Amino acid sequence: MLQSLSRMPADMSSDSRRQLLNAVTDLFLLDGEPSDTSKSHYGDIALRTLPHLESEDRKQYADSVAATPSLPHEVAVSLASDADSEVAKLVLKLSPVLTDTDLAAIAVSQTQAHLTAIAERARLSESVTDILVERGDSGVLRTVSGNEGAQFSDHGFDRLLQRGGDDVAVGEALARRSDLSPQRVQRVLRIVEQVAEQGERSKDSADLAKQARQQRLEVKLLLSDLRAQVRTLPEVVTMLADEDRAFHLAQVLASAADISNEQALRVLLQRDVSGIAVLGRALNLDAETFRAMLSLRGRRLFFAAKTIEDDLRDYGRLDAATADRTMRFLRLKTKVA
Repeated sequence: MLQSLSRMPADMSSDSRRQLLNAVTDLFLLDGEPSDTSKSHYGDIALRTLPHLESEDRKQYADSVAATPSLPHEVAVSLASDADSEVAKLVLKLSPVLTDTDLAAIAVSQTQAHLTAIAERARLSESVTDILVERGDSGVLRTVSGNEGAQFSDHGFDRLLQRGGDDVAVGEALARRSDLSPQRVQRVLRIVEQVAEQGERSKDSADLAKQARQQRLEVKLLLSDLRAQVRTLPEVVTMLADEDRAFHLAQVLASAADISNEQALRVLLQRDVSGIAVLGRALNLDAETFRAMLSLRGRRLFFAAKTIEDDLRDYGRLDAATADRTMRFLRLKTKVA
């Protein structure tokens, strides 16, 4: 059916093309695991249709498929590269289909609005943040500074401080981060204090930095309590999830599962729930504890309440033995690496 629809008449009106694309999209999304052939035909229809649609129609379509993991790669790239940033925004922010190479190419060629949307992604690699801090305006720098899912290379961090060092908002965003090394924290504090001098903002920044240091110490104490069995893992996980402390939660999960912090943070914040579900089941986390993690994911990744309930139901069906086998493989992979 999709193959026949891909041969649409050249003289179709814009409205007819929009209606056809919407209808075909509804059919495509019904298939949870479309074949490569179906994806190819659907992608052909979408790519033929999009250039003929008005911006508002493209935006409505883009928003409806932005988080779809089965969206053909070419369609995701086309939407994310749209000259209208309102069309591209949600795809840039949410699409699991876009690669670092895609994001880098868009970041070097598109507008500041496109860069801001990229800076809001749940996770960003060093290669992408390097471009954002090089090309981004103050809004982009502030956004990426406060995004704990954004990783910074040494060069990227240096450039961020060089380009945004005179912006107190950037300094405050960095001071709030829980993932900075002590060396980076000290650099941030020095710059914030120099810029804000003795004003009220300086006091606010110092308070934020103090809070960040206290939280880092708290996590060390929590890990010590877990090892001494003074606290339970579900108790600690629920507390950190309720406080929306994703990076600290990843540290605790990584320690409990004997995997890297990066692996734990990746499965916690990627849109596909299977990774964090396997990790939770392998750690014998109960449904209410897992619900707390799903709620954190919902806040960070903008999931609907129904999605959280569906993921919680599927978690209850996950086989513990399968989860254990998967985790043993991940641990072995970590040690080999």
